[in-house]
Amino acid sequence: MKHRTISISLLALAMTMAMSTSAFAASPDEPLLSGSSTEQPEICYPTYVAQSEDGTELRKYYDLGPEDDPAGIPRSDFEQDGFHYTLTDLLKQELPEYEERLHTETVSVASKSKDMATVLSVLPEKKEFITEDGFTGTLTLKLESVQVEVSGYGSTTKEISATRTYPNLSDQDTQFIPKTIEQDGKTLTLQNIEWQTDNTATVDGYAMGDRYTAVATYTGSKTSSYVKGYTVTAEYSGTVSRIALNKVRYVAIFEGVCIAPVEEEPLEDIVPTDPPVQEPGEAPESFNWPVLLVPLGVIVAAGGGIGIALFMKRRRESDESEGDAE
Repeated sequence: MKHRTISISLLALAMTMAMSTSAFAASPDEPLLSGSSTEQPEICYPTYVAQSEDGTELRKYYDLGPEDDPAGIPRSDFEQDGFHYTLTDLLKQELPEYEERLHTETVSVASKSKDMATVLSVLPEKKEFITEDGFTGTLTLKLESVQVEVSGYGSTTKEISATRTYPNLSDQDTQFIPKTIEQDGKTLTLQNIEWQTDNTATVDGYAMGDRYTAVATYTGSKTSSYVKGYTVTAEYSGTVSRIALNKVRYVAIFEGVCIAPVEEEPLEDIVPTDPPVQEPGEAPESFNWPVLLVPLGVIVAAGGGIGIALFMKRRRESDESEGDAE
């Protein structure tokens, strides 16, 4: 029974201590910390700032690219030059961007001749160009870059012929006539022979030739090559430009309110005052009663618990003694 009584006493004391501990919990004025944190966007900085003459309006301009997050534009109130500024509007507009650069373009054209006059006739002095990424401009021909090359060759074959005369032949016999001849590096073949009588003699009252001339014709073929045409390459150089809409401008408009200056009293006008007189038995004004009452409440509750435990103990012992007497 004693152990049970002690257990009840300890339980009452524990409940009392728990109540006192809850009285000293964190005050509601303290913020609660969240266990989860979100990633903050990167802070954006203004390109430039414009302020009205009277200071009642201030504009911050932000020129952001496609990779920038507008959530990083500051929107909180702030104070500057004696004004308190509050965000009233955030405007968005597409910002065209002008870009230019030097560009060289290589062209290739065909020409029937390599003569410079003919070549320049197919190459204008200036030419309009549009690049693959949208830049446009007028480029000028660079004469020192002009080059002419043969674009290809062709060939033709034609028949050629030559004539040879072989005089003072004793007989019209072809064995004395060459079957081929060489001319201009080409071999020609015997094609035809014409016989001519050079001298005649009278035999038995008949006139008969005793000397002959052979006129031989030789033929063959000749192949020659020729240039089909020429390829002309040249470079054009100059400045190209474009207007791109790849930036966005945000304008943060803040309204300013003048901050009234605080007038300070001169030190010589401040008269020190005596501390208030405390009557006997009167508690000080700055005394914090809750600090005193909470420990007193704990002591009273603990004492009450111990008193209840002692009362129950004595009652149990009285009951046990009466039972023994009977």
